[in-house]
Parts: sequence; structure tokens; C-alpha cells
Amino acid sequence: MAAQIRTVISGQWLANAVRTNLVGPKLRILDSSWYLPKAKRNTREEFAQKHIPGASFFDIDECCDESSEFDHMLPTSSLFSRYVGDLGIGNDTHVVVYDTSDSGSFSAPRVWWMFRVFGHRSVSVLDGGMKLWEADGHPVSSEYKKPERRDFQATLNASWVKSYVDVLENIKTKEVQVVDGRSAGRFKGTDPEPRDDTLPGHFPGAINMPYTTFLDSSGKHLETEALAKLFKDSGVDLERPLWASCGSGVTACHIILAAHRLGHPGVPLYDGSWVEWFKRASPENIISEGEGKKV
Repeated sequence: MAAQIRTVISGQWLANAVRTNLVGPKLRILDSSWYLPKAKRNTREEFAQKHIPGASFFDIDECCDESSEFDHMLPTSSLFSRYVGDLGIGNDTHVVVYDTSDSGSFSAPRVWWMFRVFGHRSVSVLDGGMKLWEADGHPVSSEYKKPERRDFQATLNASWVKSYVDVLENIKTKEVQVVDGRSAGRFKGTDPEPRDDTLPGHFPGAINMPYTTFLDSSGKHLETEALAKLFKDSGVDLERPLWASCGSGVTACHIILAAHRLGHPGVPLYDGSWVEWFKRASPENIISEGEGKKV
């Protein structure tokens, strides 16, 4: 079955699956919505009001490493296994993730990546998310029935997760291209970071590819031809090693998803991303055009 699983699936495909009652132990839908605190959105409340029929809610702030000082860092394999098992997901379940963002996709690729990094390949992102789902007139529901628990065995692929030390070393060796998915203003240091204790900027050698550039105006993920051009125009060579970063490890997963769709699976993520970097790096490793350089 895994061979036929598409990375990005259409609303029509999912609507057919919902209509024909395929949602169950073999197919689970997850609302993976997450927003920065400044957005003042309560995703659990929004889920309770309306979601794709049969969906469950996946909370990246709950399924995380609670011992970390940084938000939603990757959990242990055992925590992930328990968390997704509680959502009725087994190792043979096809998982479809979506979010409710105005751009069509924001946090869903993070949850797609989490499943993949824990060894689960049968996972897809809903093209256009809830935005297009509703625009296309597909049904929504406020009903929720907790799925029956299933056993899930996660196996972490640690080589897909990079640390502060890895990125620091790479600044010296320049062996890997590191692509940052934040907006151009935050990357350059001219727009503020959404977290009050973090100033904008980037680390030496980073390349900026804002996550929104991977989506078209309707919220759909770009076709592969347009994606290939996007990487080329940004000066990224997909034949060379590549890591992804962003603010806190969420939108960087758009870069990983895009590379995967172009036949380059397994691009590693710097999970701590800019939030960790800004707190730990010395001033010479913080590049900013803005006023607020770290002193």
C-alpha cells in the first residue's frame, strides 16, 4: 500500500474517502493546526466547532519533548508512539494531515515530518488544507468520537534531526546548504520575530526560502516543475546536502516536503532553529541588517 501513497493529496480524494466511510483504523485524518501565540487562535476550540468529518486533533505543543526549554521540540519515540496510538493510528494506518491556516498550509508539514522521522511513511498532506476544503464545498463537522486506541511503534531516524552544534560546525565546514523558511524580513533582521525574547536575523551562510513561496495563491502546494525552479532560483542545489531551519522547526518542514516531492527525501531539520540559535550563538554568528543586533 505504501508505494501508492501520495505525499500531497487532493481534497477530492479525501472527500471521496470521507463519503465512502473509509476513515477508520486504515485511514486517519489529523487537524494539525498550530499558530504562534501572537495569532491569538485557540486551535482546540476551532477544532471543536468544525473540522473535516472523522478527524482528530494533533497538538504539537503536547506531543513534544517537555524537558526542553524550547517549544514543541521532537518528543521521544515512546511518547510519540503513545500519543498517536491514542488517536487510533497503527503502523498500517494511512495518515492525512491538514491545518486551518489562511495560507492553505502552515503547520501540517511539521506533523507530516514527525511521522516520517519516526519511521511512518504512509502519511500525506491535504492540498490546500481546510481553506480549500471549505472553498470547494466539502463537508465539515463539529462531532467528535474518540478513535479506538491502536498500537504504534515509532523508530526515530536520528540522522534527520540536527542540533545547534551541527549547525555551528557547518558554519566552519560549509559542507551543507542550510535553508531558512522564515519570511524575508525576519531573515534579514528588518522585521520583528514573533517571540518577544528573540531578535530577527540569520546564521552565516543560510539561504532564505520563505515557506509561503512553496504555495500558490489558492493555498495549494506548487507543482514539482515550479518547485524545482524555486530551489534553482534561490541558489539551492538539491544534489548537494541540505538542512532546513526556521523560527522553531515548524515552517522549515515545507522545505523538507518540497525536496521530498522532488525526489530528495530525508532532508534533516535543525529542530531548535532560530529561537535556539539566537539564545546560544555568539554575536558574530548572528547576521542582521536591523537595529537590534545581539550585544
